[in-house]
Amino acid sequence: MSIDSTVTHVVAALAVVIALSSLLGAAARKLRQPPVIGQLFAGIALGPSLLGLAPGGVYETIFPDQIKPILTSVAQVALVLFLFAVGYELDLGQLRNRGAVTAVSLSGFAIPMLIGTGIVLLYPGGFHSANGGHPVDATFTLYMAVALSITAVPVLASIIRDQGLAGTRPATIAMAAAGVIDALSWPVLAVALIGGEDGSLGGWTVKVSLLAAYVLAMFVVVRPVLKWWMNRSGALMTNHVPVAAALALASAWVTSALGLHVIFGALLAGIIMPRQSDGAPDSQVLRPLQETGGLLLPVFFAISGMSVQLTGLHTSDLLLLLVICAAAVAGKVAAGALSARGAARLPWRDSLLIGVLLNTRGLTELIVLNVGLQAGVIGPRLYALLVVMALLTTAAAGPLIGPLHRPEGTSPAERAGTEADPAGEQTPDTGQAVDAEPTPQP
Repeated sequence: MSIDSTVTHVVAALAVVIALSSLLGAAARKLRQPPVIGQLFAGIALGPSLLGLAPGGVYETIFPDQIKPILTSVAQVALVLFLFAVGYELDLGQLRNRGAVTAVSLSGFAIPMLIGTGIVLLYPGGFHSANGGHPVDATFTLYMAVALSITAVPVLASIIRDQGLAGTRPATIAMAAAGVIDALSWPVLAVALIGGEDGSLGGWTVKVSLLAAYVLAMFVVVRPVLKWWMNRSGALMTNHVPVAAALALASAWVTSALGLHVIFGALLAGIIMPRQSDGAPDSQVLRPLQETGGLLLPVFFAISGMSVQLTGLHTSDLLLLLVICAAAVAGKVAAGALSARGAARLPWRDSLLIGVLLNTRGLTELIVLNVGLQAGVIGPRLYALLVVMALLTTAAAGPLIGPLHRPEGTSPAERAGTEADPAGEQTPDTGQAVDAEPTPQP
């Protein structure tokens, strides 16, 4: 295939991917589902499971093998920009003096991790069968634990907005806890995958040491220099967006060279990016990167969907899917509900609502699954099962929120107490939390 032909195919494929992803994403929102549901369905529809079954070689015509590496590269750039924005918005101080957030965060991280480890140890045969010859070892077990502990902050923010939960105490706690959970999950995932092809203790130790040195250099050297350079008078570049993009891509390259995925470098770059004097991200930097990454993310969904081969699943995989889904739901809902009830003394209805919100996985889970597939930790069959789990747990959030959320107040008794005591936690008109922690950005 010539260069001109390759460019033509890439442009056509991008047009198809972006158009269909946008259409199904909008359709999902009409059904009160997060757009990621429709976008992932678009990716699956464009893959071998559906489009690949069409006669006449339609799939091979639109997505020839020669352009798939290019589409994968575009998807990786989209992830780098997206996760830089996630890291830039991440507030590492969310655990300070917030008992409810601390309890929900730690429970929502640790309990699913333990359950994920437990199902691998109790049902190794099912995972061996579905993992297509990939080893079910300590790396795999730790990876599965992380996969069940993830909560998708951006998708959760979308659900909270669409369901009218913004400003309520359960939504505030869930959003803050989700940010902390993801902040805890990424380093654990890095530790699980850092061994790379060299699984020896010596190779693992060297890579961990190099990564620790790089993280230290980013905080101690790069961040102060970057802050000084960006804030100095008469700076050559007053537009900080190119600086942020270059930092994200360069940091992604370094972690990739260390044997990790590019997403870890992008997250780290976002975390060390200097903020404004009030500690908030600079919207003039954040918004362009979010919009650029968001525009290209449909390519990531398409690549993710193309890797889902539903026709390759076996009947025996259904039991494993049920085990994974049950573990995923039980871990998040139970952890969120029990910790919210115990630490924040919330009513059971609001506590269960927090658990349901934390059970949202969506985009972040897809990123983790793609990292595991590319690293060879999971095989195509198990990848497909985990993608289905991510879809089901995310899609279930909307229908479950309805019975649990009362816009006018948490309970009749609490509403009566609120009206009698204007200084209480809930305002009689909006039902919004007055003294709750500020809702972090998605």
